[in-house]
Amino acid sequence: MNISIFVMEGKNLKTDGKLSEEGIEKENATCKPRKPLENSIECREKTIVENINADQEAIAKIQYLSSEHDMLDKYMDKREQNSSIRKYLVVGIHWVSLLTENVLSHPFVVLRWQCQVYNASKHYHLHPFGLLPSIVHLHRRQGLGTLWKGVGSCLLVRGMSCAIDDCISKLTSWPKELESRTTLKRFGQHVLLKCLSIGLVVPFHAASLVKSVQSDIASEKTGILDVMREGGLRLFLWSSPKNSRMLPVWALIGPSVSIGITKYLFNLLIHGVSTRMMRRRITVLQENRVEKFGDNTLDYQNADIYAGLIAVLTTEVIFFPFETILHRLQLQGTRTIIDNLDNGYAVVPILTNYRGVFDCYRATITSEGAGGLYKGFGAMVLQFVAHVAIIKLAKWVVNQIAEGISHRPTSRKIQYIDCNSCNKSSTTLSPSISSTELDVISVGKYSLD
Repeated sequence: MNISIFVMEGKNLKTDGKLSEEGIEKENATCKPRKPLENSIECREKTIVENINADQEAIAKIQYLSSEHDMLDKYMDKREQNSSIRKYLVVGIHWVSLLTENVLSHPFVVLRWQCQVYNASKHYHLHPFGLLPSIVHLHRRQGLGTLWKGVGSCLLVRGMSCAIDDCISKLTSWPKELESRTTLKRFGQHVLLKCLSIGLVVPFHAASLVKSVQSDIASEKTGILDVMREGGLRLFLWSSPKNSRMLPVWALIGPSVSIGITKYLFNLLIHGVSTRMMRRRITVLQENRVEKFGDNTLDYQNADIYAGLIAVLTTEVIFFPFETILHRLQLQGTRTIIDNLDNGYAVVPILTNYRGVFDCYRATITSEGAGGLYKGFGAMVLQFVAHVAIIKLAKWVVNQIAEGISHRPTSRKIQYIDCNSCNKSSTTLSPSISSTELDVISVGKYSLD
């Protein structure tokens, strides 16, 4: 009984074991098809997310490249526009300098000439402070226009000088201007051209001097073209007029040409040396800069302007006594009445009797001393102070305009999708990059054929 029972229980265990194994196999059979399905769904979702991220990354890269091209095109267009505007600014500075030298400085030239030709003045006006009260008195009595008298005649004489230079250059093929590689022969021809031009302009310059220094309240109003008539009469009248102390034109041409050509060559020398020094300084500063390819056009133009100003100032200071003597000789015998700059109220006639350059020099030193040769030096100081102030103002305005038009576009920041986060179902953003940090590999990878 016991044995049979034990055998029956063993069979039952076997059958139960078989049944349990069969159940497990059934469960495995039912579960195995379900797990690969879930895995495939998850893989497909990940693949879809990766494709979406890749597409968005490619679109972002394409937009990035297109924006970079647009920024580059805008930068190049703006750079061309800046260069063209800078050219206009350079031309503007040049015209401001010419306007200041020929027109705005004329009132100070009038004051200087009036002081130079007044041999009986008590005040020499060697500094500008003593001249200011006389200017105020002239303005109150005659108006501000009294300082602009003769400006048309002076401009006409300067234009005549340029026209004579051009005519002589065309007729004789002599160079009107000097170059850096001018030969000695061409240099001599240029000097001869300038001598002829100065000699022909001397009578007309004397006539314009009369128009500039004569008093408005004691003289008749004259036209601009009167300087041509009076200069022509003095040019063709080689002998001195009867019953007059006016010197003949041949007595004025020699000293005027000698002093004029020496002054011109000295001006060229100082201008050349100053320009070379300033350009060398700009070149050294450019080499020390981080940006090696800057636009130095305005710097060179400013250097030329300041070099010209230095040359003119140095030349005028050195040749001031000679100019005083020439102006007194040119004005002698013209019966000119000028304003008395000792007080700014009265008018005085110019009465001199010089026989030549050396006689004028001896008489001036004897009666007025060495300071008599520098009468009106304060007016020249005022002239160059005003000239420098106008140039400084023009330079500041040009620098402000140049800074405004040379403003470069700021770097744009673009965010793109990070493809390393493909395991996540949501897209992430990587750190932003600047427009100048373009990855060459990514450009080649996402560029379109």
